[in-house]
Amino acid sequence: MHVASIGTGPAVLFIHGFPELWYSWRNQLLYLSSRGYRAIAPDLRGYGDTDAPPSVTSYTALHLVGDLIGLLDKLGIHQVFLVGHDWGALIAWYFCLFRPDRVKALVNMSVPFPPRNPAVRPLNNFRAVYGDDYYICRFQEPGEIEEEFAQIDTARLMKKFLCLRIPKPLCIPKDTGLSTLPDPSALPSWLSEEDVNYYASKFNQKGFTGPVNYYRCWDLNWELMAPWTGVQIKVPVKYIDVVVMEGVAHFINQEKAEEVGAHIYEFIKKF
Repeated sequence: MHVASIGTGPAVLFIHGFPELWYSWRNQLLYLSSRGYRAIAPDLRGYGDTDAPPSVTSYTALHLVGDLIGLLDKLGIHQVFLVGHDWGALIAWYFCLFRPDRVKALVNMSVPFPPRNPAVRPLNNFRAVYGDDYYICRFQEPGEIEEEFAQIDTARLMKKFLCLRIPKPLCIPKDTGLSTLPDPSALPSWLSEEDVNYYASKFNQKGFTGPVNYYRCWDLNWELMAPWTGVQIKVPVKYIDVVVMEGVAHFINQEKAEEVGAHIYEFIKKF
């Protein structure tokens, strides 16, 4: 597992989302480390310079949280502040369900806590509500979406994802594919060509199969989570999306980096 770490003091573990890397937290690493915290951001399983097991079933919530527990054990850290975004937020919720004893408090964004509904398989629900073109549904067939991703330059693909600003569920129709996602006319102020090229270099090196396998485990996670049906999150939580931030889209931790850093700091310094 590749890990970026800076600073000394109480540990803050940052968990990235899709299609991102430890690098997504670059600004918060500096912000929190300068305020007396040990800021830690790994590349998750399948991403960047971390190992990518070939099996789809190696990407369940149990594996992902297990990796992070193993990391903390390796670093000799008993308890951490968790910070998550997108898939990282979902992993952070799972972390708090599985091992609340290792969490001081949680700051999450973009994905609210998803209580398990024992009556409905998630993929059936996604298809019923959003249709077969919904991106999570499109990601299910092994190799299919990776082949579509490979048809365009990876830097261009990263720009499409990171600059996406549509107020409706993301759909990728089979007949039009990624052309559905607009190309930005210019990069926003929070994203540079250097940033894009860093992401692209790592995804060119590792590919997208590992990251997309997270989505392919959605129903498997639902099955594995049966023992936690009805269990509540008991650790202190701040969910940033209930804070109004104007002019931001999905990648809030990069778009409003300093503001997000301040929200994290103001919450965790209470503990």
